[in-house]
Amino acid sequence: MATVLMCRRLPRLSRVTAISATAKRGSSKSKKEKRDKPGAAKTETHSGATIQLLKPQDYRVLYNPAAYAKGRAGSQQHGDRDSSQALGDTFTSPGTAQAPQTFPTASSQALSPGRSALPKASTLLEQSRLYKEEAEKEKREMHDSKEDPRMFQKGRPEYRALTCDSAEPAQPLPAEEGDRILQSVAGCEGSPGVLRDYFLQLSRLPAERRAALGSDARFGALCHHAVTAIRLFSTPDLILILKACVPLAVPASHPLLNACEAEFCRRAWDMGLEQLLLVADCWRCLDRSVPSYLGILFSYANLHWKDLTLPQFVQLLYIIGEGRRSPADLAQKVESTILKHLDAFTLEELGAICLGLFKSLSGISEHVMRRIADRVALQMEDMSTYALVNVLKMLRYTRMDHLPLMRELGRVIPARIPATNIQGIMHITLTYSSLHFFDEDVLAAVATSLPSKVSYCRSKDAAKFLWSFGCLDYEPPNDEEFYSSLIKQLHAKLHEFSKFPEHLLTALLGLAFVKRFPEELIDFALREEFVQKTRGSKYELNKDLFTLGKSVEIECPTYQGSHLTPQLCQEFAEMVSSFAEREIYVRPEIVEATSLLESMLGGPEYVKNHMILPHTRSSDLEVRLSTDGRPIPFNFKDPVATKKLRDMGVNLTDDLMSQLIQGRAHNQSPTEVGNESRIPSQERGDTTCMGGALSAGATSQAEPKAGLWQPGEVRLALQVSNRNHFCYGSRRLLGLHCLKRRQLRLLGYAVVELPFWEWFPLLRRTRSEKLSYLHYKVFSPALLTRAA
Repeated sequence: MATVLMCRRLPRLSRVTAISATAKRGSSKSKKEKRDKPGAAKTETHSGATIQLLKPQDYRVLYNPAAYAKGRAGSQQHGDRDSSQALGDTFTSPGTAQAPQTFPTASSQALSPGRSALPKASTLLEQSRLYKEEAEKEKREMHDSKEDPRMFQKGRPEYRALTCDSAEPAQPLPAEEGDRILQSVAGCEGSPGVLRDYFLQLSRLPAERRAALGSDARFGALCHHAVTAIRLFSTPDLILILKACVPLAVPASHPLLNACEAEFCRRAWDMGLEQLLLVADCWRCLDRSVPSYLGILFSYANLHWKDLTLPQFVQLLYIIGEGRRSPADLAQKVESTILKHLDAFTLEELGAICLGLFKSLSGISEHVMRRIADRVALQMEDMSTYALVNVLKMLRYTRMDHLPLMRELGRVIPARIPATNIQGIMHITLTYSSLHFFDEDVLAAVATSLPSKVSYCRSKDAAKFLWSFGCLDYEPPNDEEFYSSLIKQLHAKLHEFSKFPEHLLTALLGLAFVKRFPEELIDFALREEFVQKTRGSKYELNKDLFTLGKSVEIECPTYQGSHLTPQLCQEFAEMVSSFAEREIYVRPEIVEATSLLESMLGGPEYVKNHMILPHTRSSDLEVRLSTDGRPIPFNFKDPVATKKLRDMGVNLTDDLMSQLIQGRAHNQSPTEVGNESRIPSQERGDTTCMGGALSAGATSQAEPKAGLWQPGEVRLALQVSNRNHFCYGSRRLLGLHCLKRRQLRLLGYAVVELPFWEWFPLLRRTRSEKLSYLHYKVFSPALLTRAA
């Protein structure tokens, strides 16, 4: 037996550690739940602002990969997971080939030195069994993405008349009979009825024989005869020929299909809605884009909307989604019809409706989405995972909170994660990060299942997993295995990032949030040629580049790869500065804090409302003190701007204060990402891969250097936070804001929190109470003692 030694170069990974962050790992789970679980912030009071970096632990997950499964997923014992993980898969992005892995991962138990390294017969048999089991798992993991959206059609017999059945024929035609038909085609053109019968009979040939028809000149002659006689066919006969083209796998650009499309467009207004939907479904099965035909279909449906049956309505929304077209004139009618039939839809039909709306980027009112979510929350256990994921896509797209659904999801979905397709897991994870909803059980289940499935990830999937975990500032118990597997997959998909640069930036920012900096990937992302690709992207990626480049400068002092040019950094800083002056500095909670600090410290020269770190795109109130507690004046550069901010003023009405303290009004989503905390959406059709646009900054100056400070000087960075800086209903900071505070401390700043649950209620109190609170925060003995 030949032995092959394979060497692989492992990528360099800068891992920034924080002693203070890891020292708290032993804290009790009850304390974590109070901070991390939604709603905890409403029942807990604190005398001071304290921000802790939590490290959740003690998770339990199971492993049993399969395609999307209906109902509650079955589970296996831990021993199954430990003995062997899933094999590599053959799924890659379009146009890419990847050989499947053929070896199971190592057992969790190491081989002791005293044992023989030669495998025993029983071990070989066991490995053979594992190979067979893993091959079956791989088959279940792979799925036809064009068939999954059609599961709802099996719930009602009415769909048979609206859809093209692509299943194998029950009675295959013998190959000899097929040859006889093709032979007869060469001798005569035949009548329309004969030509129709030829197509129907040939569509019943065995699959391997049908595949050879494309190169058969006799079949080409048959298609030519059909094109010549296209107007002689009756509409039902023409539909039968089009249906026969599906199992015959006629190419989408074939002249026969060109002729059929033109003829159906000509006849459309004389056809019934049932026929129009059936033809549209055939086009989908043939993977042919027919925008003109769909435009006619939508116009016809608009005129005959009252005649639509429930199955016809669901099938129409399915066609709308698959065509990636959203007819604006149907939006209102779609919503009213959803509400009309809401209780009559099956759960799979609800999933199909949400998927159609999501794929076509159709807007939907919060009221309708909330009604759908109400029903799903009550019947989630009876819903297939595939349909449930489609509902989550639309929930994410509408950016709507629905606490009962999210709580039920946290109860139901962890057990299903191991049996869910990798794209489904990605969409579940992205839903939690997009809505800023932290659930440790769900995330831990994802983290445990992912490493063995990581080869199924497209570059898009890997990026969104990293972004989601970084956004929620969550490092799972198997963090090293989890992150190393995804970073390895990024290297494997490196060739895709030239076409999709947004995915690489999404992934690297997610890693930066949790203090991970893969140097080779960062060097690739900051090279001039890649930067130029990002600037030519249809997405706004400048802010992402800025955040990544400056974070590397601060947190990776030994990094020697590519950097952003000073000119680019200046351009990006000016861009965020102009936005901050319009949107951030004028917020009432910041204006009020700035004005009171000026009064307390002695004037505008003692406090500066700006962005110490422009790449983090949120404001700071900077104050400088000597070690004996005396304020140090420093803000002499722009007194006009300071005065302008102070003089603007904001009327603190009861309605405004109610929104600031208690949260949103009923018709406003609390998960709308604030301008300070958003990053440009990378979902780009899924609803937000990046979870929204980060706000801009306010200054173009470079980050301060600790070495330039006065001896004994204490620099405070006061953080006037709002609820959009935290996970939903909790006091757990999001990843971007953890990154900002970490970098401020690295630069020598003392971070002082003015958390919204303390500062916002004070805005309604007396001036003396607010001054007393700020005095306590600024002149804290602990800060001065630490500086001394």
